Amino acid sequence: MNKDIQEVLKKAEVLIEALPYIQKFNRKIIVVKYGGSAMSNEELQRNVIKDVTLLKLVGFKPIIVHGGGKEISRWVGKVGKEAEFVNGLRVTDAETMEIAEMVLGRVNKQLVAMVQELGVKAVGISGKDGGLIGVEKKFSGGRDIGFVGQITQVNPKILYDLLEKDFLPIVAPIGLDDQFQTYNINADDAACAIARAVGADKLVFLTDIEGLYRNMNDRSTFIPRITASDADKLIADGIIGGGMLPKLGNCTSAVKNGVNRVHILDGRIPHCLLLEIFTNEGVGTMILRDEEAQLCEKN
Repeated sequence: MNKDIQEVLKKAEVLIEALPYIQKFNRKIIVVKYGGSAMSNEELQRNVIKDVTLLKLVGFKPIIVHGGGKEISRWVGKVGKEAEFVNGLRVTDAETMEIAEMVLGRVNKQLVAMVQELGVKAVGISGKDGGLIGVEKKFSGGRDIGFVGQITQVNPKILYDLLEKDFLPIVAPIGLDDQFQTYNINADDAACAIARAVGADKLVFLTDIEGLYRNMNDRSTFIPRITASDADKLIADGIIGGGMLPKLGNCTSAVKNGVNRVHILDGRIPHCLLLEIFTNEGVGTMILRDEEAQLCEKN
């Protein structure tokens, strides 16, 4: 068989492998938390946006929740301030809050433009729009860290309206308290809260690591899939630490509160989103409900 035909057949096999996943998740909501290094490189940005746009075109209902931490730190530095973090949360005074909202708004509209360039209608909003995200002041270890919000409620009506009208919503993690004061929100927290509120079938974190390991120094201990209970045990046993600790806590909380599956992917891998969702092997770690794991074992 000539080489060209073999190449074409390989492409056909990939499409056939993807078919059951396309059928299974058609019209299902998927929330993609987009941040980290995947945002710092224009080529990676375009790959992520192409992936999400493809999901939309094959019948998914994607929602993007984005961060912008590195860009915020860059602009904070431009005005002569130094970024300060407590337990992974940015200390946010009034001036930093103003910068954060400006930068996140800019990032938001850049992502909207990228999606629309690919022929899909997108709308960029923040948690302030339509009363989407309500917050209260968040403290870290009892310390006042400024205008950092703890999510108290999510009203997903604006998201349902946009999805119904065939728009792809892109959400910046900014919220309002009861006094209509603006607060910065951790993007992981925002993505989890939104995924729970809309009953997302999938929540995907694009991160700077390949997924979960039982031992970060031993690549043979990679965990391709794990139940929420077993993930909680990893946390309790002290196996997971550092910046992954709050992220994994968010993941297990989402699964316990109605999100069917959570995926942790390395956003630096081109098209990791498609590889995880549309192939049998996947490329990251999938966290699923205990009951679903039992069903998978039976089948």
